[in-house]
Amino acid sequence: MPLIECKNLKMGYDGDVVFDGLSFEVNNGDYLCIVGENGSGKSTLMKGMLGLINPLGGSISYGESLRRNCIGYLPQQNNIQNDFPSSVYEVVLSGTLNQRMLPFYTKKQKQTALDNMDKIGISDLKNRSFQELSGGQRQRVLLARALSATTSLLILDEPLTGLDPLACQDLYDLVSQLNRGGITVVMVSHDINSAVNHANHILHLSDGGYFYGTTHEYMHSPYGEKFLITDCPCEDCKHNRE
Repeated sequence: MPLIECKNLKMGYDGDVVFDGLSFEVNNGDYLCIVGENGSGKSTLMKGMLGLINPLGGSISYGESLRRNCIGYLPQQNNIQNDFPSSVYEVVLSGTLNQRMLPFYTKKQKQTALDNMDKIGISDLKNRSFQELSGGQRQRVLLARALSATTSLLILDEPLTGLDPLACQDLYDLVSQLNRGGITVVMVSHDINSAVNHANHILHLSDGGYFYGTTHEYMHSPYGEKFLITDCPCEDCKHNRE
């Protein structure tokens, strides 16, 4: 069974429909990028998948191995408070709170935070104040925090917004590394060309409908032909758009 399956999904606010009839699934090990124009419903879909808003129609179902409180989530930067006076370690450790709510963190929770800081390459920042970090460093910390909430699924909502090109590539490389290590990834991105170079599935939302399929299929779809400016990265058709 898929980790997440959406069938004929209708989402919106106060009865106003953002999109309707959307069907797709996220399977274990996938790296799905959700792309599309502004206002097409990307962030609305994220909120639905996280259980923050209810569908107006259709369904969102979860595999037996996945609980909604065990999804690692990195929201858009404009939804993150960047000036709170906590250390890097404290921020990452707070990601484990979905595991159990006790007056004190357990030894296991503390080790999880330390392990994920090491995995993301920020152990040297452990005692630094979060508010003193650069944008790229903050995103690494928040990625480690999201990873501390899950062993299976990361949902990243436009994590590259506001980062310089080097920091963007660094974050893409980190997420790809986590995916190869067994973490399923769902990422919302405005950068369609970079998305197809990292994801193995693409969901493109649009006012006129949507596309869902493999990266290879997307590259040769009307959506890919319209919005992409690079050649297909798939080995069996690289530099071949026929």
